[in-house]
Amino acid sequence: MGKDTKSFMAMKGAGYYSRATIGAKHVMDNAAELVLDAVARMDPADDATMPFRITDMGAADGGTSLDLWRRVLGDIRARAPGRPIEIIYTDLPRNDFAQTFQNVHGLTGLKTYADEVPGVHVLASGTSFHQQILPAGTLDLGFSSTASHYITHVPGPIAEHVHMVGAAPGERALYAAKGAQDWEAMLLHRVAEMRPGARLCLFNFGIDAQGRYLGNTGGVNMFDTFARLWGDLRDRGVITGQEFRDTNFPQVYRTEAEFTAPLLDKNGPVHRAGLRLEHVEARVVRCPFEQDFTERHGDAAAFAEAYIPTLRSWSEPTFAAGLDSARPEEERADILNAFYAGYQSLVAAEPEGHAMDYVHIYLVARKAG
Repeated sequence: MGKDTKSFMAMKGAGYYSRATIGAKHVMDNAAELVLDAVARMDPADDATMPFRITDMGAADGGTSLDLWRRVLGDIRARAPGRPIEIIYTDLPRNDFAQTFQNVHGLTGLKTYADEVPGVHVLASGTSFHQQILPAGTLDLGFSSTASHYITHVPGPIAEHVHMVGAAPGERALYAAKGAQDWEAMLLHRVAEMRPGARLCLFNFGIDAQGRYLGNTGGVNMFDTFARLWGDLRDRGVITGQEFRDTNFPQVYRTEAEFTAPLLDKNGPVHRAGLRLEHVEARVVRCPFEQDFTERHGDAAAFAEAYIPTLRSWSEPTFAAGLDSARPEEERADILNAFYAGYQSLVAAEPEGHAMDYVHIYLVARKAG
């Protein structure tokens, strides 16, 4: 069994995540209508005695979802002018929540709903979405984007790769089973939190009907590149074979069928608990850095310099966790810097095909009642 994910996982702090992951923002901005439609179906009552409670799960520093919430919170306020609104940002305990509050409250230059929508109470929770975050029957709108592919721990090592998408069949089967277990448990925690009629909007990394997934949409495969460059460091003696084997992304990319199975199984616990599928679809959102390169500036070095930070913003904790904890901190930092510098040099020299296109399965569900 691998490390507990919450013991080491956190997106890079101090505002790095939102600055580097503009693509994650595009995912939410482009699908905000799914959340707005869910709110419209709920038609929240203007009840001053009961807060309309929202969770933004796996929110990191909160910057990438600000524009989505500006639209959604404004819509809720228009429908229920006198009703208090609570929005609870949740992530793992190591998350930089100080940056979250600075972004939300307009201290970093980002445009925020805090200046526009009155009566919004901003809170945070360091409880994993693999646990119940709120008391039962108190949630109106649950939301998560680009987060619930994380599993509680890796079920075993991947001998010659770093991610389940490149694992051998037996290794991949272990990840699929763990992913199914954690996904069902996550949905059960959410439906327990939800009021009858509440909605759950989840935009998840996944595998679409064409077999595409993050960083694998027809060009250079990003995860294969990660594995090859990390393997090069092993082969050169920079990291050990054990450190390579200990580097495993605690992630599972699921197909649409795997996402919807617990919701559609009428004999399963999720369906019996009252969670009902309302909408599901797959979309691909193009990598903004590759798009800038191919359609605007054509500068390979500039593309590589802009592109690598978005990879680093979410992947670095996994590579850092694979390194022997006995290594001095400076040595660990040097290895990671060399790794990402190697990726940047590769992209600058041969930019064609490199892109981190976002492949998501967009799912909306309601609690019956």
